[in-house]
This record gives sequence, C-alpha cells and structure tokens, in this order.
Amino acid sequence: MIFKFRIALAVVGASVLAMSTLRAADGDVKVGDAAPSFESTDDAGKSWKSADHFGKKIVVVYFYPADFTGGCTKQACAFRDDFKKLADKGVEVIGISADSVKTHEAFKKSHKLPFTLLADEKGDVAKKFGVPVGKGGKAKGTVDGTDMVFERNASIARWTFVIGKDGKVAFKNDKVTAAEDSKKILEVVEGLK
Repeated sequence: MIFKFRIALAVVGASVLAMSTLRAADGDVKVGDAAPSFESTDDAGKSWKSADHFGKKIVVVYFYPADFTGGCTKQACAFRDDFKKLADKGVEVIGISADSVKTHEAFKKSHKLPFTLLADEKGDVAKKFGVPVGKGGKAKGTVDGTDMVFERNASIARWTFVIGKDGKVAFKNDKVTAAEDSKKILEVVEGLK
C-alpha cells in the first residue's frame, strides 16, 4: 500500500518552536565511552535490546525530532538510499524519536524504510545518550485520503552516534545536517575499518 502524507506548514512551525525549547539531557556520552544500554519498542511492537546488538556489529543510532516532518523525512530517506552500502559494511541502522510505535509503523511503510525505528516516547533513551529532549507536538498528515493526526509526548534533538564493534561510541555528531547524515556516516564507517 502506498501512503501519501501532507504536513501542514503550521505543524512545521510548531516543530521548530518545540525544538527551540529543548532542555539539556541527563547523560553526557563522549567518543570512547561505552554506549548506554537500553531497551525500547520497535516499529513492529517488539522489544529491542541494545545488549543484543552493541558489541556485535557497528550500529548507527540516529535520534531525530519527529516522523512526517521535512528534515526528518529527508534524513530517513537518505539512510534508506544508502542502506545497502551500510549493510554491506556490516552496519545496522536504528532511528529513534519520541513517536509511537503506530506512527513509526506508518512512517516506515510510507517511505519504505528498511531499518528499525524505535519508540522513545518519553525521551528516556535520548537522555541516556545526553541528547536534549523538549516538548512534544502534533503532525497532521493525510494517509490514503484520510486526515490523521500523529501526536508525540516529546521532541528529541537530531544527533547521530556510531557504536563500534567494541560497544563503544566511535563517533558522535550533535550538529547533524539531516539530508547529509548518511553520507557522513559512510565516511566514518570507512574510517573504522
């Protein structure tokens, strides 16, 4: 099924406002630190545990503000387009936002995303990584001709981490350019070899 989404300009403005009110997070993860362990729920409603992934392969963990917004869609689609190149290097990609499992499921299907999206509805995982978390918001979209509202309890800043095979943070970017993130990560992964 193909989904088409239309996001109201006012919603984008509200997202920008929400991101401007972000507060500092609890953790302060640096390059060389062990990646924080956590458990979350994926876009299929299944439990996802970092212990099953970290220290076994290279894992890209990218935090982003919200499904169905302009920059976040560009970032996700860029990772989708570079997914094969990353997978060929043994890299697993994980996207995390405060959106619900249901919203992630719709976002993943609508953009044919081949990687896991995790629901961090209160921003608890983001805080473990030191990623700022702010107030939530709503995004309006049209799915197959039906207007829908996607709500989230928090908004997470756009940061990306690369966790090496040793389970430690090999790269951290807190100034991510959404559309260029996957290309930057390809360069970083190439440097880890």
